[in-house]
Formats: sequence, C-alpha cells, structure tokens
Amino acid sequence: MPATLDRQKPALAPEYCKGCGRCIDACAHACIVAGTTVNPATGLVPVSLVHLERCTGCGLCFDACPEPFGLRPEGAALLPHPHPIAPPVPDAFTDLPASEPLIVKGMYASAIGALLAGCRHFFGYPITPSTEGAELMAKLLPQLGGEFLQAVSEVAAINMMYGAGAAGVRSMTFTSSPGFSLMLEGLSYMIGARVPGVVVDVMRGGPGLGNIGPAQSDIKLACRGLGHGDTHAIVLAPSTPQEMLDLTMLAFDLSFAYRNPVVVLADGYLGQMTGRVVLPRRIVTPGVPEWAVTGDAAHRPNLISSIFMKETELEAMNQQLLRTYASMHDREPRADLFECEDAELVIVACNTPARMAKGAVGTLRGLGIKAGLFRPLTLWPFPIRMLAPILDKARRLVVVEASGGQLEDELRLALSHADARHVEIDRVTRLGGMMPSHDEIVERAMARV
Repeated sequence: MPATLDRQKPALAPEYCKGCGRCIDACAHACIVAGTTVNPATGLVPVSLVHLERCTGCGLCFDACPEPFGLRPEGAALLPHPHPIAPPVPDAFTDLPASEPLIVKGMYASAIGALLAGCRHFFGYPITPSTEGAELMAKLLPQLGGEFLQAVSEVAAINMMYGAGAAGVRSMTFTSSPGFSLMLEGLSYMIGARVPGVVVDVMRGGPGLGNIGPAQSDIKLACRGLGHGDTHAIVLAPSTPQEMLDLTMLAFDLSFAYRNPVVVLADGYLGQMTGRVVLPRRIVTPGVPEWAVTGDAAHRPNLISSIFMKETELEAMNQQLLRTYASMHDREPRADLFECEDAELVIVACNTPARMAKGAVGTLRGLGIKAGLFRPLTLWPFPIRMLAPILDKARRLVVVEASGGQLEDELRLALSHADARHVEIDRVTRLGGMMPSHDEIVERAMARV
C-alpha cells in the first residue's frame, strides 16, 4: 500500500505577511483571499485564510511565499527565522608606516581621517565651504575600492547614508548649514532605526541661505534639533585641522558603538585653514556588525526600521533610545582645559573662536588676570562634570561664540541640570560670518575686573 501523505494545512503569521498575494495565485482551490485589515504591527495588509475546508495540503502556498515564515504548516513553531544568525566580524587594524606630518586644510584632514577610519562610502551634495572634502573623497575612494556618489540633493544624500548604515558599512557626508537643515528628517529616521553614520557640518552664516562666512549657527540644530522626536547624537567640535582628522575618526567609532549618527561641527574658517596634521599609527578595516542587513543568508533575519505602529512598541523604542543617550552622557563627554587650575575668569569657547580665546588667555595672564579656557570637545553631551570643579574657584564665565548665544544656551542648560554653582556669565558674540577677535575677548574680560 502507498504510504500515507502527511499533508498539513497552512497557518498564517500576520506579522510577517507582506500581502503580496503570491499564495493566492498558487492556490487552486481559492482557500486564500486578499486581506482587508491593516496589521498595526507592520502597517501592511496580510492575506486571509478562508475556506480551509477545501485545502488539500498541497503545500504550493508555502513554496510561493517569498518569506518562508509568512505561511507555515499548521502547528509549526513560530521561529523568528530558520537561518542561523551570523556572529559579528570585528574590526581589524593595520599599522601605518612612519611618515612626516602633513600640511593640509581642515576639510582634507577630515576626509583623510574618514578614510583611515575605514569609510569607503560617501554620499553628498556640493556646498561651500565644505566642497573640498567631497572633492578629495571623489578622487581617492575609487582608488581604494570605495564608492563616491554625488546625490541630487542633501535629502537624497542622508537617505543614502541610511541605506549604507543599515548594511553595516561606514558612510559619511560633508555639508554646510543650509544642507544640514535639509538632512534633519533623514537623521531622525536614522536615529529611530538605530543606524550609524557620520555628518561633518561646516557651519556658515544664516538664517536661510545666509552667506559663506564662518559661523556657529548650527549648534542648536545639532544639539537639540535633529529632526522630530526625542532625537540626540554625539556632537564633536574640533578647533584645529589635527582635530578635524582625529575627531572624524572618533566619530565613526562612536557611531557604531552606539548605533547612532554622530555629528562633527566645524566652521567655515576651520574647514579652509591649513595646519599641521600627524597621521595615526594604524588604519581600520571595518568588520561586519551582527545586526547589519547585508543581503546574505546569515543576516536575513535582521530588520532595520523606525516604524512602530503600536504606541506601546514606540514607547519601548524611545525608552531604549533614552537609555542609549544616558550611556552617552556617562561615558562620552570630552573637554580640553587650558590654564584652568587656578582660573578666576574662565572663557568658554569651541571651534575657531577657541583659538582666539586661547590667545586672549595668554594676554590676560600677562596682565595679571587668572584666566583659563574651557573648550568643550563634545557639545552634546556637554562636559559639565569637567567644568563643575573649575567653578569652585571661578568668579565669572565669558562665553565666546559666532552665534546668538547657542553655545551659551547649552552651557546654561547643562549647569541647570547639574545643579552647579551659580557663576556670573558674560559673553562675546559675533554674527553673520564674523568671528570674535582676540581684542574683543580681552576687552570684555577686562570690563569688570
């Protein structure tokens, strides 16, 4: 006698069904029809199983399903995926031969730092004063087996970074203030989907199109306005070409460590100024994170998405983000202190204005005034724990910036959250592409001595 066939009727896992209808076409007995109700977990309309009394258990619907877990035999375990999950491939490091220092402008230094950090994917749109960095990447990436793509807009560029980051590769863009504004929605999606990527924003005067002069007018966007939602990213603030290289390299490490974009904030002068740059001792060959969507079988169960239709799921995702931000606050604040040990007057500045401020500290010390410079390297999270001990001796702070108080706002907010000792705060500000000068800082510092 012929063996009895063990035929099973289909069962539907609606959270995995895309509603493509291939199973409907495959079924000869009209047991499956198109659905009519949206699944709130996916935002899609799964098929409906009807008239299973007609089902012969032929299994053609299983074969037709492009996702082998949308339809499965009745009673089968709802495993997340039949394929094993690949372990992460760690980064590798190669020693660089000894070399003489380079004399390069800030944009070139940042591009070189990205290449040394293992970035092989660049997406961007030309915008002054950041274009030279993109030009260098366009020249070097093809020689390194990388990809350079000039997007049709900044909106397109940031969404291309979303795709590259989801695939687990290191990608970046160079932009300036108006372009950065256009990228904010895409950055919000990247943060919501936990996708890494590095944005180097070379700030210029605004609002609107403004001009191409140097400014610090994007601090509030980078620290408090990365698109809608409770979105944050580590914001690094270099002040020399060397730091343009070093902090760009650091940005990639932090971005993948936290699965979150990182913003490097420079200004128009810093992007264009030439300086001495020493290369690091080694170059990075990036590995493959276990969460990446690489397109191979081992990574097939991975999903990158910022869509959570259920309120409880979206709340849980936001709570996870808040825990990530708290970890950043604990581990990543950075600052550079100059002559702050006994400072009674502390100048707070970053980017190019910090260079003028450092010279002003020397002048003030020569005049017998105990001045120091507190230079935050992370604008978010603001390094308030490094500033708080200085406030025990300081009687006055002077915030020096090329914006209308955006750095001061970050300082005041950090002081408030830390319940730090109240100190008088004064300011030197320039706008519209103008930078505070050495003499202006000295004059303001001396005004109330």
